[in-house]
Amino acid sequence: MPRYLALLLLMIPTLLQAQLGGTAAAGSRGLAMGDASVTFNDINSLFANEAGLAQLKNPGLLAFAEQRFFISELRSLNAGVAYPTKSGVFGLQVSSFGFEDYREQRIGLAYARQLSSKLDIGASFQYYVWQITEYGNLGVPSFQLGLQAKLAPVLRLGVHLANPIGQEIVEGENLPTVFRLGLAYLPTKQLQLHAEVEKDIDFEARVKMGLEYHISDPLFIRVGIQTNPSFFSFGLGYVIQKNIKIDIAANYHQQLGFSPGFTIIGQF
Repeated sequence: MPRYLALLLLMIPTLLQAQLGGTAAAGSRGLAMGDASVTFNDINSLFANEAGLAQLKNPGLLAFAEQRFFISELRSLNAGVAYPTKSGVFGLQVSSFGFEDYREQRIGLAYARQLSSKLDIGASFQYYVWQITEYGNLGVPSFQLGLQAKLAPVLRLGVHLANPIGQEIVEGENLPTVFRLGLAYLPTKQLQLHAEVEKDIDFEARVKMGLEYHISDPLFIRVGIQTNPSFFSFGLGYVIQKNIKIDIAANYHQQLGFSPGFTIIGQF
């Protein structure tokens, strides 16, 4: 392992908790909006809150890549597909993070459905695999639970719990248990405001806020912030064709710099 990377992992673990067994960023849309994504109800919900998939009317797929601080060893690759049926929406998630000497991979099977016109639920089964040079492989199963509720025509609530049991990976180390609670305010068709609080049982609570504005028919602009650690983020979404969209984003840490991300989404 490169020396600078070992120091990074030791000094700033909270910057990497989204990869190391926690919840992945919800595509470049989530990255641009400070990852205030627990109230998303599009295909990005595969990586934010499974309950948001219940609103999908058509099958879709996405591919998302992010590179932390322009360090190639801190690259994550994610892909997913969602398929609505009469019985609910089914989804598949695949993620990979790391480099040659350390790699984390996971696969998730998700399900969501509408219980009523105002309440959606979702869950996923996750299986994590760690590959560490000279130590071999290790696999751990887990699950996630999500809920979204329409509180008013312009207000949506999101709740999500990842790894509620906190399964042990190795002695003294457990999968992070992460609880997220958020609200989305949708005053117009063009404007969305999202805010949430995230609490990992081993870290201080984080506050996340994001704004999305549909500036024209093909173009979206997004900004966001989050705390503990502090990031500022921004990005764009562009509809290439009716069923194909790209999102680009980056967040910025004052000491470590930029982390760019790119997503392509197809819906059919």
